[in-house]
Amino acid sequence: MSILEWLFEAQLNFGSKHILWREIIGNAFGLASALGGMRRKVWAWPVGIVGNVLLFTVFMGAVFDNPQPENLLGQAARQVMFIVVSIYGWYRWKTASDDGSPAVVPRWASWRERAALVAVAAVSVAVLTPIFRSLGSYEPVWADAWIFTGSVLATYGMARGWVDFWLIWIAVDTVGVPLLIRAELYPTAIMYLFYGGFCVVGFFVWARTRDTLADDPRDPSVEAVA
Repeated sequence: MSILEWLFEAQLNFGSKHILWREIIGNAFGLASALGGMRRKVWAWPVGIVGNVLLFTVFMGAVFDNPQPENLLGQAARQVMFIVVSIYGWYRWKTASDDGSPAVVPRWASWRERAALVAVAAVSVAVLTPIFRSLGSYEPVWADAWIFTGSVLATYGMARGWVDFWLIWIAVDTVGVPLLIRAELYPTAIMYLFYGGFCVVGFFVWARTRDTLADDPRDPSVEAVA
């Protein structure tokens, strides 16, 4: 059996429950990416993309003949959007950090930017919920739509260096954990729960960093958030 075949077929069995190693490994890459993001390291982006590819195959359960046959279209679509937005973030951070220093100085989003985030979130959930439902996404579909929308907004906020992006992730995790438990995607549900606590830590780390670095004109990454 090749490595690729093993990756697609290997699973852990707990009685009648089956957990794909793809789900476990994909979430491990996601965790590594989150750690790199908290430290403002450029490598966080490509590492996250690997995890996104693996988790896309998990959430399209019916397509890939997984033990969990549900298609969580919002979850799957957000992996695709993660890849697109992560390429943007990767480029943005890389061009601001050629010498290996932290890529951005964290800052709070302006009230105008926050208003735009709220407006985009509301419209996106309202539009995507009936679309995902018509395509057969797992109920409650509004939760799947929010997870997709919030994840994209949080990833974009991370690329821009907004401290607020951690709060968006917490809101995503709050909705995501119950949904994933209902769909019996337990490793991802556990990772979402862990991410929630991690995001609280990340929020305070970035907020404290913002207070200590935002006014330092010597920091080469100040221009990255202009």
